[in-house]
Order: sequence, then structure tokens, then C-alpha cells
Amino acid sequence: MNYQAVLEQIHDELKPVIGQGRVASYIPELASVSPKHFGMAVVCIDGTVHTVGDARVNFSIQSISKLFTLVMALKTEGDALWDRLGREPSGNPFNSLVQLEHEHGKPRNPFINAGALVVTDILCTRYAVPETAAVEFLRKLAGHPDVQYDRRVAKSERDTAHRNAAMAYFMKSFGNLKNPVGQVLDAYCRHCAIEMNCVDLARSVLFLANHGVLPSTGERLLTASAAKRLNALMLTCGTYDAAGDFAFRVGLPAKSGVGGGILALVPGECGVCVWSPGLEPSGNSLAGSLALEAFTTITGRSIF
Repeated sequence: MNYQAVLEQIHDELKPVIGQGRVASYIPELASVSPKHFGMAVVCIDGTVHTVGDARVNFSIQSISKLFTLVMALKTEGDALWDRLGREPSGNPFNSLVQLEHEHGKPRNPFINAGALVVTDILCTRYAVPETAAVEFLRKLAGHPDVQYDRRVAKSERDTAHRNAAMAYFMKSFGNLKNPVGQVLDAYCRHCAIEMNCVDLARSVLFLANHGVLPSTGERLLTASAAKRLNALMLTCGTYDAAGDFAFRVGLPAKSGVGGGILALVPGECGVCVWSPGLEPSGNSLAGSLALEAFTTITGRSIF
């Protein structure tokens, strides 16, 4: 498959829509990002890299970090993790409090904000500085020692984290948050503020495309079964409350973030990342979703 030609075709076809959508203005530091950016990268298991546009420009990965913090928690907790988290699509916005009341403080899945706060709470118990542990983990996966979180974005997010604080205190009232709420929120906002680019992210997800094994070193990070299940969770829950439509249109396991990034993978073959900051109402990148839909249509590389 000539992925370079595919990326160039997608970029050319999407030029009329790049810049449409709205940036995530509820986080003040993200409000100033131009929606006209577009980058896309494919990194194959054999190490081959294909890029187009702004694929090497860093951006705030936001909720994409939830995928990697979940992997870290799974590695320490195993299946006991699911005593505190569900595995079902939420059907509600990622920052909704509604289901927590009915489900007694147990988040529907680890990719909505409430679920990611529980995962972060686990990391706060396991690591002295969980956000630093997340950064170091991503440096290892990306093979890039300069991965870091943006302190201004983290502060901006923390200063406006009122709804996340409400969810955290609510879950603590049910006993599903063990550490101080302030500590959990600090770590959560910092790992969401990690900056990476499309190439680094596409490389970072290769271990999930490779049945749990990091291709660059041969190290097994997850069992093949755990990697399969995590891919399934990405497919059903990874793109907010639009996951069903995204699976229908794209057909790949993916995790999105309100920074405009969407990270996907083709099992057994490659990682794919696209970045375009203009968002659909669901919080997914508008041009990014269209780009991944075009990618699977042109290449036939869907899981279906």
C-alpha cells in the first residue's frame, strides 16, 4: 500500500473543510490554536513513516492521554481495574455527571472524564508523580525523549476544571476515589496537557497494533488478549458519544482528544494519527474524522 500517496490524496480532498469546526475554547490556552492546521501520519510496524501537512507540529493530546494512562493502570492492577470502571459506551457527553448518580459513582468506561479520573487516582496511588510517569511512558513508546506536558495548558485546564472537580468529589462520596481530589485533578490536567505530534503518537500506538508487543524493542507491554480487549474498548468508547457513528464511518479502534487529534490503528499493520483542531459538536476533530473515513475507504484497511 502506497500510504504516502493516500495521505496526499486525503489532504488534497479535504482542503475545503480544513479550518471548519470550533476549537476547544472552554480551555483558554486551546482557544488560541488556529483551526487551519492539518497533519496526518502513518507509522508502520516495520518503522516506515509517511506524513503530510503539519504531522510533525506538536499539539495538546488531551483525552488521547487517557489511552496510555489506562495501559499503565492495567499493567499495575490487571482485571481488578474493572471493579471500579465499566466497559460500556456512555451515550452521553464526555463530561456528563448524569450516569454517575444512577450507577453509584462507577464510571461507564475509562475514556470519559469520570473514568479517566478513576484511572488517574490509581496512578496517584502507584506513582509518586503520576504525570511524570505518564510522560516517561510516552517517551518510551514514541522513542522521543523530548515529550513533555505544557505547563500553561495544564494550568489553564486546572483553573477551569470545575465540572471535573464535581465528578471527582461525587465519586469520592461513593468511595471510588482514594486520593485527595486536588491531587487527582492536578495529575489529570497535567497528563491531558502532554504535547506530541502525529508521528510520535502513531508510533506510540504500535504496540496495540502489534498484539501488545513494542516493535522497536520486542518488549511485551500487554498480553495479546489485553491488547485485543483494549482495541475493542477504543472502537466502542474512544470517540466520545459519537463512537457508534465513528465505527460506522471509519471502522478502526481510535481515541480522540479535544486538542483536535485522533489516534487510530490498523491491527497487524500500522498506527495512524491525524490532527486538525476544528471540532464537531461531539468533541472529535471534524477534518480528522473525515480524513480517517477517507483513509479506510481508499485503503480498505478497516477491521470490518
